[in-house]
Amino acid sequence: MSKLVLASASPRREELLKQLKLKFTVVPGRIDESLDDGLLPVEMVEKLAQKKILKVANLVEDAVIIAADTIVVFNNKILGKPADHNEAKKMLEMLQGKEHQVFTSIAIYQTNDKKMLVKHDQTTVKMIEIELEDIEKYIKTGEPMDKAGAYGIQGIGGIFVEEIRGSYYTVMGLPIHLLTKMLKEFAIGVL
Repeated sequence: MSKLVLASASPRREELLKQLKLKFTVVPGRIDESLDDGLLPVEMVEKLAQKKILKVANLVEDAVIIAADTIVVFNNKILGKPADHNEAKKMLEMLQGKEHQVFTSIAIYQTNDKKMLVKHDQTTVKMIEIELEDIEKYIKTGEPMDKAGAYGIQGIGGIFVEEIRGSYYTVMGLPIHLLTKMLKEFAIGVL
């Protein structure tokens, strides 16, 4: 049986695979995540996950590789990871008190037969009104800096989330309901 590889440096994704009791190794798929304005959010998030897969596919043999990517979309504008403190502040000010969508794609690739499967999931998130002082305090924690939309629902940023419609795990960065369904197509079961 092929070994399972997670093409991600995300501790959250690693933690979720461990919760599913999957045996895997981590080979980060570091790519240029700059955004192509001509793509729809779904196309963008799926393309980024595929790029991570292809980066790692050259490094491993006899493997099933999992990659994922998450983006936040507000008013048809894609919000990736903030570049700095000011960008994080702008993102949080924009999102506070409103709804936005989170897209997470999963790509799975089998190196032996070059089979690739790419799917995505979408969740709507509503944030509370956030005082500027709290935005500043949150940014100082450092948590927003490596997260799409400048917040982590599974961390301190969860205090700003009033409501979600869809999967919590999609917002966290790995929709496990979709992942387990996709893994079955590679003869890998969680249960």
